[in-house]
Amino acid sequence: MDLEKQEQSAKLKDLGNQELKKNDFNGAIKFYTEAIQVYPTAILYSNRAQAQIKIENYGLAIDDAKKAIELDKNYLKAYYRRAVAFSAILEYKKALADVKIVLSRAPSDKHAQTLENRLVKIINQIKFERAIAVADKGSPISTLDLESFGIEKSYEGPELEIKQVDKKISVVMTQEYISNMVALFKKGANLPKKHAFAIVAAANEVFKAQPSLVEIGLKRDSTADKELQLDTVEKITVCGDTHGQFYDVMNLFKRFGKVGPSHTYLFNGDFVDRGSWSCEVALLLYCLKLLYPQNMYINRGNHETNDMNKVYGFEDECKHKYNEKLFLCFSESFNSLPYASLIGQEYLVMHGGLFSSDDVTVDDIRKINRFRSSQPPKEGIEMELLWTDPQYDNGRSASKRGIGMQFGPDVTAKFCENNNLKAVIRSHEVRMGGYEIEHDGKLITVFSAPNYCDAQGNLGAVIDLTLDNGEYKYDCRTFTHVEHPNIPPMNYTKNNLGF
Repeated sequence: MDLEKQEQSAKLKDLGNQELKKNDFNGAIKFYTEAIQVYPTAILYSNRAQAQIKIENYGLAIDDAKKAIELDKNYLKAYYRRAVAFSAILEYKKALADVKIVLSRAPSDKHAQTLENRLVKIINQIKFERAIAVADKGSPISTLDLESFGIEKSYEGPELEIKQVDKKISVVMTQEYISNMVALFKKGANLPKKHAFAIVAAANEVFKAQPSLVEIGLKRDSTADKELQLDTVEKITVCGDTHGQFYDVMNLFKRFGKVGPSHTYLFNGDFVDRGSWSCEVALLLYCLKLLYPQNMYINRGNHETNDMNKVYGFEDECKHKYNEKLFLCFSESFNSLPYASLIGQEYLVMHGGLFSSDDVTVDDIRKINRFRSSQPPKEGIEMELLWTDPQYDNGRSASKRGIGMQFGPDVTAKFCENNNLKAVIRSHEVRMGGYEIEHDGKLITVFSAPNYCDAQGNLGAVIDLTLDNGEYKYDCRTFTHVEHPNIPPMNYTKNNLGF
């Protein structure tokens, strides 16, 4: 009987392996799960852990690797995959401990050697940065002296009018400048450093002036004191993660309309990291914010943070294309980004999701002091706004990511009822169709990076919000990826930790 089960399980494992090779990671997980149910083995749990890593379910990957180790303490792939998953959630010391186990038994393992070297480097870098942070708590932007910057001789683009008064920097942004900048980026060139610094610094001033909860709406009767009614706007488009996929962002604007007085956009976080054009995406969005301050809004995502940028590519990309100082200025500007937006007092938009307590209200988001620390707290509503995910079952549970938690339809329904909301819009997760309407229609996930990381094969999507007889209605619209130069995701990162 056991032999029959082993043979059946092995056939299902082979099907899972085929799906894994095709980058159908959910399909692979399905077959591995069926195989485990028939006859569990360390290899099956470890293979499923690998598939979970590919779709960023790092918490589930850690659980699977642990089960594999429990079944076979000598199965080294499980230790390695758990190390990779720990690295992805920034648990570097735990990851290093697992890698050392691999190397103690297989000292010539090249993958483990590489991961150990990178983990040691990043742990030491963090120690160094913490040590100097005590002495240097100043603002990188406030130390800029743009008068001392020259313009690189290779630059052939338009001039940018820059003003610096009492350490505050502003620019005169034009559509001509943005069009020429886009053309420059498509040639593979960079802005002059002086321009890049000025754009980030000027955008930071605009973000700092916004509240932690931005409240906007289309023109209609409203009793909300804090809502900015966009008189000339006919449509608000909400975009999810774009992750440095510059060419897909350009296609998004081509398909769904340009930013302007009649069309407002809200980008819901995670516009950097992973993709290899994060600088281009960030500078484009910042320029649009400067040109159309009431028609371009950006929420903070979990990837607009130093810890994530250090691992997922943005820091190294900034250093490669510009310099470390520009990354530090971007980091300061990320800390000025709002945590959430409220559209028409009816649709709350945040990157991650809802909260571990039913007592949290929209007013608590309004009260967030995002300038009390240089990075988001590791717990509390700020962390949850950036990190949490929905689940199908009622209640709350531990996160499949290993960070934050998950919330069910009952949590969403209660939050919407308590805050008089029609729905919550969030991003943070790949959806193969680009979006998903969840939790009885009260939660919508939108993801705007098609064929995420050149591997997932997913559609991208946006959500258009318009008025119909004075009532908001939404329309989820999808798009496919477009071709881009032959540069892989995370091309510039020096801290690729195996995922």
